[in-house]
Amino acid sequence: MFFTLPLFLGFFAAAIGIAPPGLINMTAAKVSIDEGRNGAFSFAIGATLIVFFQTFLALLFAEFIDSRPDVINLLQEIGLVIFLTLTAYFFWTARKPKPPKGELKMHSMTNRFFLGILLSVLNLFPIPYYVFVSITLSSYGYFLFSKSFVYVFVAGVVLGSFLVFYLYILFFNKKEGKSSFLKNNGNYIIGSVTGLISLLTLFKIIKPYLNLI
Repeated sequence: MFFTLPLFLGFFAAAIGIAPPGLINMTAAKVSIDEGRNGAFSFAIGATLIVFFQTFLALLFAEFIDSRPDVINLLQEIGLVIFLTLTAYFFWTARKPKPPKGELKMHSMTNRFFLGILLSVLNLFPIPYYVFVSITLSSYGYFLFSKSFVYVFVAGVVLGSFLVFYLYILFFNKKEGKSSFLKNNGNYIIGSVTGLISLLTLFKIIKPYLNLI
C-alpha cells in the first residue's frame, strides 16, 4: 500500500499535467507522422528522461522553492524568454516552403532522442508543477518527503509521462485526416501552444504589479 499510493499519485499527476496538447506531446505526434514511430519513441524516451530529473529536482527542493517566491519568479521570467523564442521559431519554420516528399530526409533515432532531451530541458513547466503538486498533497497528508516515497512517486511520473506520449504517437498515426492536418500545420499548432504559454507566463509575472494599480 505504501508503494501503491505514491506510484498512483505520480502517474495521475503526470497524466493530468501532460495530457493537454503541449510542446512535447504535439512534437512527439508530429515526429511520428513525419518520420515514423521509431523516431517518435526515441524522442519520447529522451523527453521522459528529462522529466525524471526535473521531477526529482522539484521534489528535492519543494520546501525551499515554496518558501522563496523570488525563485519561482525567476523561473517564470526565464521560461517567458524561452517560450517567446520557441514561438518565433515555430511560426518562422511554418512559413518556410515545405520540400517535396521525395526530398524529405529521415533523421536518425539518436537525433530525435537528443531533440526530446532539448525540448524537455527548455520546458520548465514540470518543476513548478510538481513542486505545487507535492506541497499540496503533503498539506493533506498524502505525500511524504522521504526518499522511498519520492523515488516511487518519480517512477509513477515517468510511467505516466511516457504513456501519454505513447498515446499521442498512436492516436495521430491512426487518424489519417488528423495526421495530414498536423503534418501541414504542426508548427503553427506548436507555435500557438508556446505562444499561449508565453501569454500565461507574462500574465503571472505582471499580475502582482497590476494589483498595485
